[in-house]
Amino acid sequence: MLYHLFSFLQEFTTRSLGFYAWQEVLFRCIMAALTSLAVAWFTGPRIIRWLMRKKIGDRPEFHHEKLNALNKEKENTPTMGGLIILTALMAGTFLWAKLDNPFIQKAIILMIWFGGIGAVDDWLKLTSKIRHRSRNGLKPWEKLAFQLGGAVLIAAFLYFDVQKIPDATRLWLPFYKYGIQISAWFFILIAIFYITATSNAVNLTDGMDGLAAGCVAIASMTLTILCYVASESMTRTSTMTWAGYLLLPHIPHSGELCIFFSSILGATMGFLWFNCHPAQTFMGDIGSLPLGAAMGYGALVTRNEILLLIICGVFVMELASVVLQVGYFKYSGGKRIFRCAPIHHHFHLGGWSEPQVVVRFWLLAAAFAAFALATLKIR
Repeated sequence: MLYHLFSFLQEFTTRSLGFYAWQEVLFRCIMAALTSLAVAWFTGPRIIRWLMRKKIGDRPEFHHEKLNALNKEKENTPTMGGLIILTALMAGTFLWAKLDNPFIQKAIILMIWFGGIGAVDDWLKLTSKIRHRSRNGLKPWEKLAFQLGGAVLIAAFLYFDVQKIPDATRLWLPFYKYGIQISAWFFILIAIFYITATSNAVNLTDGMDGLAAGCVAIASMTLTILCYVASESMTRTSTMTWAGYLLLPHIPHSGELCIFFSSILGATMGFLWFNCHPAQTFMGDIGSLPLGAAMGYGALVTRNEILLLIICGVFVMELASVVLQVGYFKYSGGKRIFRCAPIHHHFHLGGWSEPQVVVRFWLLAAAFAAFALATLKIR
């Protein structure tokens, strides 16, 4: 919005505005992050008080007596705190991004769609006693159907936008400088899988104070860098792009997503102010589902699907632990690999305190992100 306002003033006034920083992606990136952080700080207490008045409190329930005892103190803590994140990141994006950019438009639609799924799921969980429904909220097939529906729409329209960009129709592998040409159907199938899988992976990770928010902040900072590298020139006057220099896919106009992911960074950092141990509010599905979908979307646009498995290493661990636990439980007739899945509960039950689990997983997330960025130069 501010970008378009400054552009209008620059074009229709006889005098120069006096500064041109608003034209630079990096400046707007920083301002979007700071804006989102400030909005999260400002709206956080108000949203938390509103959630408390509405009695939107969590009731942690696990199929493990010891885990229920460890989480007893969290009962009635307001959930649906993801509203703070969505409000803040939308403010940063709307104020500083080019709203006519097709990648930004789809990112906004993605957040609204998956945020809506999460809101309905949270609401059904929290009103289960009133509505006489299962404590699990939406049924698994209902949630998956809506996730797949949103992923199909985003995937189809994304391919329509990038089909004429040579680098965008290839699958790019770490340590390998030549992309592999893929068909439209394969592109769309990958997009559907990634958006759905990353959405659920972040949702599974959201089980401890600050765990999901901190890991998302690290991943979004990494994706901000990848979006900038995929689109922007090395200098303002140079025709050489960072993508060309590093032998990475060049996706024109994807650099605008830097503002979007910077807004996520600022919003999650602001949310952590209220979500750090002991948490004043929980993210809930309304925050975790859209944030996870955004991670997959960023990798798809910049053509870093395989690299995302490294960037989001913690989320991959969490998702894999659930798949392995459920699969082995059914195969072995009741035996388990982990004490409890997702894997952060395994360590919690093993004697680590909750802050220890969270900080150590943050460190793992930072290590994964650093290694992923290192592979860019190794090509």
